[in-house]
Amino acid sequence: MKMTIATLGELLVEFLAKKENQGFSSPGEFWGPYPSGAPAIFADQVAKLGFQSLLFSCVGNDAFGEMNIARLRRDGVNVKGISVLPHATTGSAFVSYRSQAQRDFIFNLPNSACGLLSAEHLDGKLLGQCNHFHIMGSSLFSFRLIDAVRKAISIVKENGGTISFDPNIRKEMLNIREMSQAFEYILDYTDFFLPSDGELDYFGLSKSRDELQIVENLLARGIKHIVIKRGPRGASYYSTQEQHHVTGYPVDVVDPTGAGDCFGATFVSLFLAGYSIPDALAHANAAGSLAISTRGPMEGTSTLAQIKALMG
Repeated sequence: MKMTIATLGELLVEFLAKKENQGFSSPGEFWGPYPSGAPAIFADQVAKLGFQSLLFSCVGNDAFGEMNIARLRRDGVNVKGISVLPHATTGSAFVSYRSQAQRDFIFNLPNSACGLLSAEHLDGKLLGQCNHFHIMGSSLFSFRLIDAVRKAISIVKENGGTISFDPNIRKEMLNIREMSQAFEYILDYTDFFLPSDGELDYFGLSKSRDELQIVENLLARGIKHIVIKRGPRGASYYSTQEQHHVTGYPVDVVDPTGAGDCFGATFVSLFLAGYSIPDALAHANAAGSLAISTRGPMEGTSTLAQIKALMG
């Protein structure tokens, strides 16, 4: 049976401020609309690598929704899990850059089409064909979405599949009570945990700020694989048996959005396909570097050939 990787969550369009520190309180110029959404970028990257990729989401019956579906279909994503809602509009996000590393967002998600995604929109037959399910923390902004995640976890786990979780924390969403509660539930079912080093403190179960102590606590909880994303400094892998640390691929930063999603999709896909851990990490780092080299959240997804070319 072919490996199929599924995910669910926000599918939206994104507008990028043209100038650094442009902000949102006065008129300014924006690039866009670009297809976006962390789960959508993840799904697109999986498909570009040549693996079976399935996304569950909702869009409105509008041009933004049509653009997103067309882009994902073109890149090989199975779009049968995307519902078109006639009385809702496709989600959107506006991004302003304080620096290459710091961004401010205005999201229109909870009241958009993807915010209405629920367990009822998940086709159990489609999910039953999946070997792996990936969860983005940015998708946990409503009880409806959390219920959908629970349903997906249940079906994939019952069929012997695995779960990966990227917390993908946005400061604009940390005040959403449902999100922090869902994190605890999801960690109990997580096989692959993919935080950035800046997010790790949030999961310091003993209130420790020591990375190794936090990792040990998470492994003791039952998580099998922990991958810490460090941007241009590379990445680290931890399990109860081994550790690996690999360096990054320095490139000029054009747009950092989507780098972590491309990293996670590449590591999970290649690990499940049988790549060694150091090799999967190295390819994931290269995918992240390619992602930040191009303007637009989904414009930097890459094929295996492009990744290998960057690796030299």
